[in-house]
Amino acid sequence: MSMFPDFRISGSALTAEKTRLDTIAGNIANMNTTRTVEGGPYQRRTVAFAEDLADSWNRRRIEQPFVPSKQQTRANPGQGVRLDRIIADERDPMMVYDPEHPDAQEDGYVMYPNIELAKEMTDLITAHRSYEANTTVVQTAKSLYMKALEIGR
Repeated sequence: MSMFPDFRISGSALTAEKTRLDTIAGNIANMNTTRTVEGGPYQRRTVAFAEDLADSWNRRRIEQPFVPSKQQTRANPGQGVRLDRIIADERDPMMVYDPEHPDAQEDGYVMYPNIELAKEMTDLITAHRSYEANTTVVQTAKSLYMKALEIGR
């Protein structure tokens, strides 16, 4: 059994939520990007998380001094969260009439990313709250471990 699962689980969540925050920030920054290297407007991106299971976590470890037994693994398979993938939104772009725009089509319409600022801000707030909650878990676990060490004196 691992000594500090709280830190590992919350740490993986902090890393995942930071990636989510970065992705949301990229979406907001590219709201008006009409031309990309791939061609066409920027495509909104979202992140997909997956549970990080005990068996996969143990395979990634270099040293395994606290390998859980099979019975403990079945009882508590969750070891945190991991970033599964970043998904590009395949919805059609928004068409805005602006014949003066350099990227306007022959009919005067410009293809803009299908990004809604209200949705991005809502996602930003939920990601921020998740980040705060996991930070609180880390701080509380640290405080509990410190109290346990004081008791042992």
